[in-house]
Amino acid sequence: MAELSKTSGIPVATIKFYLRERLLPAGERTGPNQSSYGEEHLRRLRLIRGLLEVGGLSVATARGVIDAVDSELPLAHSFGVAQRAVSTTIEPGDLDPEALAGIDRLIEDWHVSADNPGRLAAARVLETFETLGQRDERNWFSRYAAAALLVAEADLDQVAARASREAMAETVVIGTVLGDALFSGLRCAAQEHVATLRHPVVSELDPAPTRE
Repeated sequence: MAELSKTSGIPVATIKFYLRERLLPAGERTGPNQSSYGEEHLRRLRLIRGLLEVGGLSVATARGVIDAVDSELPLAHSFGVAQRAVSTTIEPGDLDPEALAGIDRLIEDWHVSADNPGRLAAARVLETFETLGQRDERNWFSRYAAAALLVAEADLDQVAARASREAMAETVVIGTVLGDALFSGLRCAAQEHVATLRHPVVSELDPAPTRE
């Protein structure tokens, strides 16, 4: 374990905690007080740190996500586990039916279950937009839906590039949990870029425009 700690950069106490919480599989016992750890343990440690530190998951939620990676259940199950891990629980009955209907119109050609956490979260946002008087004058919502579909296709293309079921499931959960953070960061950068193009700030040092 000392060598695993040195190689991974993770303290021994933290590794022991991950073992106790069943986030990390036990090593192969080689003696009374010694176990052997391999590359799969290093890979799993990187996954755990990514889920906890970048993805912001709790230990219990991360355990459920990792269990989905290790299971033999269909990939759709792994997607569901990962999606619920990063989503706030929303009861359909707590939502404005008009907001739900609005989301369903946006995604009417998609194969989405009624309890999909994304569908419910999007309806909650639509409901809040309406409360705040934010109208959809420029196809705002449908353009978001189109962008989401492009991102989903990129996610599934990345999953398809993996050779084994375990690698595919790992990419599913990593892409779902960390992909939200990636897309949020890129969206902020893109907003600054487009805002700068459309609303350039003129420096006081810039020469004043001349009239001919």
